[in-house]
Amino acid sequence: MSHSRRKLNLNAFLFGTGHHEASWRLPDAEPERNLDFQQVLQIVQTAERGLMDSVFLADGYVGRSNKLEPFTELAALASRTKHIGLIATVGTTYNEPFHVARKFASLDHISKGRAGWNIVTGAGSAAHNFGREEHPDHALRYEEADEFVEVAKQLWDSWEDGAVINDKASGTRIVQDKVHTIDHKGKYYSVKGPLNIARPPQGYPVLVQAGSSESGKEFAAKVAEVIFTAHQSIESAQAFYKDVKSRLPKYGRTAEQLKILPGISPILADTVEEAQEIENELFAYVNKDGAVKRLSERLGIDLSNHPLDEPLSLAGVRETDDVNGNKSRHQLILDLVCHEHLTLKQLINRLAGARGHFTFTGTPLQLADVIENWFLNGAADGFNVMPQIYPSGLEKFVDQVIPELQNRGLFRTEYEGATLRENLGLKRPANIRYEVNAASS
Repeated sequence: MSHSRRKLNLNAFLFGTGHHEASWRLPDAEPERNLDFQQVLQIVQTAERGLMDSVFLADGYVGRSNKLEPFTELAALASRTKHIGLIATVGTTYNEPFHVARKFASLDHISKGRAGWNIVTGAGSAAHNFGREEHPDHALRYEEADEFVEVAKQLWDSWEDGAVINDKASGTRIVQDKVHTIDHKGKYYSVKGPLNIARPPQGYPVLVQAGSSESGKEFAAKVAEVIFTAHQSIESAQAFYKDVKSRLPKYGRTAEQLKILPGISPILADTVEEAQEIENELFAYVNKDGAVKRLSERLGIDLSNHPLDEPLSLAGVRETDDVNGNKSRHQLILDLVCHEHLTLKQLINRLAGARGHFTFTGTPLQLADVIENWFLNGAADGFNVMPQIYPSGLEKFVDQVIPELQNRGLFRTEYEGATLRENLGLKRPANIRYEVNAASS
């Protein structure tokens, strides 16, 4: 078959009791275990049993999320897993390149080459937690992030491969000529270097990006190797896929060097009727007043007196250009209102399922059909799997959806390599600044 060589990439997005905002209220849910490492470990081992490429931990520096710090959590997971990639969100706006480069190098060494960095600039303002007056402008944040990532790469490259030799006969542990200062002096950062840890096993951790605004797409085309993105239809996903891939050549990159993984958030059961019953139960637990308040704040209009069963209007809503946070998600909500003519209740329920990602309710076989359709028709290189209920939703996906994808020749039957890069089909980056120059001299 034409797709016999191309295989899906699948990531599991870890998220407490599930991606549905009311999942924690289900009778069988155990929200008290959100900080229980054993609970997280069981979920990650389920993903690894399903031969998934990676797991992903989102993170931020503001709010009452009550979740573990990702580097600490992923380092612990690295010691109890063998194959699965470990991706963490780390923002650029409220960090320094040296700290982030060192932590990811450490995680990559601990995991023997399974680290990934989801690069964000900060969708929610954490300025007040870091002694700043205000959250930087959207475009400025991406400009800073561009330099931030460049500095991190230089720091990872400050140690050539083979710099550490531990030669007992000569008494040489590190070849000093293979460790370099970077002497970076840019617009936003000044970093001497070198890093104080050897180059990571993967060269760099896999670089992931999740923004879909214009600035986000351009940044992804230049920097990212994986994109997590949100789309409500195959048509929207196809347009995004074509757009971002078409930007790669100007940065000297090919389509194969960037994997696009839309989010898919399923409710699975043996029959459609059973799945719909689960969906209805979840919706019954949604805090409608809280959802209306959040939506009002996002859209910039007061919806407190809007009837739940009447269609929404875009009159007076905040324009996407005026948003200084997640522009792409804001536009997705506006598109839902405009194109699907949703009532307030319908929009609340749609967003409750996965915050704007594509939701699915049905059987494992039906979900496999959807995944195959998107994969073979230019909408995705794989998926960011976001079960609305954890852990049962992921177990259902691993035990029933993945075998069907394997039967169709769409997904691996064993891990191809030892590192996350190898399993994603991505090359290890050369140390361009030093080793390439040395080879040509």
